[in-house]
Amino acid sequence: MLKAKDIMCRDVVTVSPDSGIAETVALLLEKRINGLPVVDGKGRLVGIICQSDLIAQQKRMPIPSVFALLDGLIPLKSPRDLEKEVQKIAAIRVAQAMTPNPVTVGPESPIEDIATLMVEKKYHTLPVIEDGQLVGIIGKEDVLRTLTGS
Repeated sequence: MLKAKDIMCRDVVTVSPDSGIAETVALLLEKRINGLPVVDGKGRLVGIICQSDLIAQQKRMPIPSVFALLDGLIPLKSPRDLEKEVQKIAAIRVAQAMTPNPVTVGPESPIEDIATLMVEKKYHTLPVIEDGQLVGIIGKEDVLRTLTGS
């Protein structure tokens, strides 16, 4: 049975929380990858930034929806969720657009578990962590390659 360590990319490209959005977009396009781990000054994984996080900057500004009940207005979306969306749209640094505390897998994680996470949770990029250190990354393409045997 294949495991994360068998399919992960070990030469991981990372960005810092202070990296600019434009340079991060350029890096994603240049390397032709979907996501980048975000590491702090000590090399600890603090987040992940994916194409979808950056595409959010092109979204329309969300207009809060409310409904009236007994002369009061009740928001249909929590103010916290609205604030997160606005922050991503206006981001100029990776820290403002990244997904903090990303889901990770270990080197011994079976490919079936990885595929299940990607499909059910719609994750495209999964960092591989061993003993608290980033040791690799798995993208959808890495999983797809197992279907061709390459």
